[in-house]
Amino acid sequence: MEMMPGQPFKAGGLRPGLHLAETPLPRMALLLLLCLLSLFCSRGSSSWAPLALDGDYALAGLFPIHRGNANPSQRPRPQVEVCESATVRSSHSYYLVQAMRFAMEEINNASDLLPNVTLGYAIYDTCGSSANMYATLSILSQGGDGCRGHRDVAVAANYTFYRPSAVAAIGPDSSEEALLTASLLGIFQVPEVSYEATSRTLSQKRIFPSFLRTVPSDRLQVDVLVRLLSAFHWTWVAVLGSDNNYGRQGLQMLREATPQAGICFAYQGILPVNKDATREVLARIILDVVASSAKVVILFSNKHSVRSFFQEAIQQNVTGKIWVGTEDWSLSTDIWEIPGIWSIGTVIGVSVKQAQLPGLKEFEADFAESARAKAEHSSLSDAKATSCQNCRETCSQPCSHFCRPDSVTEWEPSPYDMQGAFSVYSAVYAVGHGLHRLLGCHTGLCHKGTVYPWQLLREVKRVNFSLYQRQVYFDANGDTLGGYDLVLWMWEGQDWNYRVIGSFNPPDHLSIDREKIQWQTEDNQVPVSVCSKDCDVGEQKVLQGMHRCCFHCVACLPGTFLNKSDLYTCQTCRKGQWSPAKSEACFERTVIFLPWADPISLTLLAITTLLLSLMASTAFFFSRNLETPVVRSAGGRLSFAMLGALAGATLSLYCNFGVPGRLNCPLRFPLYNISFSLCLACMVARSVQIVIIFKMATKAPSLYEAWQRYHGPHLLIVVLTSLQGLLALISLSIDLPAPLQDYNISPKLIFLVCSTMDSILTLSGIIYNGLLGVACFVVSYLGKDLPSSYSEAKCITFSLLVYFVSFVCYSIVRQIYQGRYLIAFYVTSHLCTLAGVFGGYFAPKAYIILFHSERNTNEHFQMSIQSYTKRTNLAG
Repeated sequence: MEMMPGQPFKAGGLRPGLHLAETPLPRMALLLLLCLLSLFCSRGSSSWAPLALDGDYALAGLFPIHRGNANPSQRPRPQVEVCESATVRSSHSYYLVQAMRFAMEEINNASDLLPNVTLGYAIYDTCGSSANMYATLSILSQGGDGCRGHRDVAVAANYTFYRPSAVAAIGPDSSEEALLTASLLGIFQVPEVSYEATSRTLSQKRIFPSFLRTVPSDRLQVDVLVRLLSAFHWTWVAVLGSDNNYGRQGLQMLREATPQAGICFAYQGILPVNKDATREVLARIILDVVASSAKVVILFSNKHSVRSFFQEAIQQNVTGKIWVGTEDWSLSTDIWEIPGIWSIGTVIGVSVKQAQLPGLKEFEADFAESARAKAEHSSLSDAKATSCQNCRETCSQPCSHFCRPDSVTEWEPSPYDMQGAFSVYSAVYAVGHGLHRLLGCHTGLCHKGTVYPWQLLREVKRVNFSLYQRQVYFDANGDTLGGYDLVLWMWEGQDWNYRVIGSFNPPDHLSIDREKIQWQTEDNQVPVSVCSKDCDVGEQKVLQGMHRCCFHCVACLPGTFLNKSDLYTCQTCRKGQWSPAKSEACFERTVIFLPWADPISLTLLAITTLLLSLMASTAFFFSRNLETPVVRSAGGRLSFAMLGALAGATLSLYCNFGVPGRLNCPLRFPLYNISFSLCLACMVARSVQIVIIFKMATKAPSLYEAWQRYHGPHLLIVVLTSLQGLLALISLSIDLPAPLQDYNISPKLIFLVCSTMDSILTLSGIIYNGLLGVACFVVSYLGKDLPSSYSEAKCITFSLLVYFVSFVCYSIVRQIYQGRYLIAFYVTSHLCTLAGVFGGYFAPKAYIILFHSERNTNEHFQMSIQSYTKRTNLAG
């Protein structure tokens, strides 16, 4: 069904909804563009005719068939480049063209895709920038009235019904050329499906709305490269990029991605794309790469720049490096055919996943045979040469029979050729499926009519189909999410081959078969490419210089740890945690207190209770025998004060069990210190009294009388005890003891203590008791030779010795032991002190009362005193 020109196509339920005027080109620029179109159209000679095939709908193919021989910066005027020769420049370019023709023939002969619809093509040779511009403008030249040579071209303000010469474009190959083509075609929203342009910039739909591609974006390739480096722990690498959009943008993306993986660049360089670049430039780059000490070199470059670089590297005898290649050259015949390339080192490349294209070789063979038959049938031996000579006039004409040298029959498509050919094949089928949908063929009948590019673009973006077990579709950016293969170059002598050693499947799955890799090292071990060797566990990296990969190692101190997310700083553990030196984690501290139910606690509680019971029993027996000589020698009623003081000190030990609280903390230390001070004061008073009675009564009777008259024992006890009470009162008024978590005793433990345990006033009370004990010991030692019935001085001396030993032992234990039973040692030392005082002073007297009552008589004591007096007189 033909439709009138200018009428939008509505088959298959489509509606015109996108107007290209939404991104208008400035009026002057549009006028210039259309003038260029009219200029090219006015030159419509056969010498400019591309390889073409008529059809209902035409597709344009943009392929680098020949080589341009002009440097754009050296052209005196903007003429189209002239090719170096009429021959196809490589098998790769040749098979790209054949893949498009092959796909077209399959679609035109298919019954399930575009039935009764034929696709035509116009193949342009984009051997250089100007040739690519010509091809692009040729696509935009309007069919029908667009090329009639009129001088006056009306400039339209709306391109909704603009009809270019082709409904879609396949190509071009390089990102550099694709940027230009995509900019122009995007204005008219002509679908452009590239087969090899991988620049990330082309994914920006705001700038390039009609660009799509059947190869992954370089963004994905950079991800693969970074993961590859990380897999082998290569953190010190040299990076080279070609001096074009592909290489510079690749370097930029690597600079953005590598820091997160801990990878540093030992050297960054730009490879010239000009084939006439001097050897001095390349030689200097190679010297810098060698001097960088990096074993691994990434070449994010096109194959032309890599070829020049490797040729110079071979001349410089560079060996032993790991060369990591990108998809543009890793399987290119232009590279592995360089003489001497086998000596360059290990080459690992990233390649678009290999795909098979059955039938292409047979199609190409039939094509070559047909060309030879036509030449023989024409009986014109020089027909082919004449036609190919005409090809030399401009590289926009690949000749009607696609000229090839005689050696082309020896060409065998390489994996690189088949990879590119499949991308072209997929691109053509993507347009075919989009057109199939647009024409309503999926309903059973194709409605032929005018197709506007923006209508086709909308459908091509939606395609999703399978080709030889490969899914073809586009994401929101027009990119395909195909995977990659990791390939390793293999050499048998000088014969090149490759081996697939791994693969990458989006979004982030990289697999490497390490057993397939043969490293060019003596022991076949993975080469090391680092600036500094990795630190040991728990050692932080201290930077040396500007690179994060160059450092020396320093062990993390106790109480700090090395978080794997930041290997350059030892972080401090939280307050409730601890860590040993060189640690990568912190551990929770153990909370320490003396539980009531702990076996050791139960044992100490039993001993404490037993001691209290003995003290109570002794007080009972003393009260029953208060007037007996033994009780009077023990101090009489003063002994009850001592027993009460010992009982109070013993009761304070109960405050050390369980979790410290606001009730037991204020009682724990003051109760013990005051009670024990009272006990020591009684012992001092008793010692002084005994010494005065036996030593001073006859020598200094006035002192003895004053001692008796002014109630010396009671006064001394009150004064000495009051001083301790004053210290306790000041301590409680300044800082009332409260529960506290002590983190300073041990780095691994949290001790639940009372807040004033180590305060100055509390320590002053302990020191005061110690001084009181020393004074008591000195006085009691003076009475060591008293009558055996009056052995209180000896008992006091023994008790104080127990006290001193217990105190010293606990102080030593506290210095060498910081475990969970430190509080138990504290209670034990006090129990020993109290038990020593009770056992040394009261136990012997209680023993006499209970078991030797015959010695608890006045007669026995008188005899003891008389015996002491005789010894004293004899000694005197």
